[in-house]
Amino acid sequence: MPVTDPIGDMLTRMRNAQHARSGFCTCPWSRHKEEVCDVLKREGFIADVSVAGEGIEKLITITFSLEYPKLELKRISKPGRRLYGGKATLRPVLHGYGISVLTTSNGVLSDREAKKQGVGGEVLCTVS
Repeated sequence: MPVTDPIGDMLTRMRNAQHARSGFCTCPWSRHKEEVCDVLKREGFIADVSVAGEGIEKLITITFSLEYPKLELKRISKPGRRLYGGKATLRPVLHGYGISVLTTSNGVLSDREAKKQGVGGEVLCTVS
């Protein structure tokens, strides 16, 4: 069954796995999903990201961090309504305890990294 919003599907799978008290989550692989997971890993919200399989059977396994037992994942930019933020309009999430994940001309970055590099882009989701 085709998915119209793969990033939203990945975030929902992560929310459902955490709600079921699972320590990990699997979802179909895409380069964009892997880059979003790498940002979450760099910021410490998830413990590990691994890719297994080949071709159409490729899967991403996301292992959750014990430091953040329950993530608040919210999709901001949706296929029906894209939202963009410039470097001046990016605001801290949860007074700096959370992050926004952006897709920029320099790749997928957190809001902190985007501000440091002086770029803006499409705000994919917020994590707190």
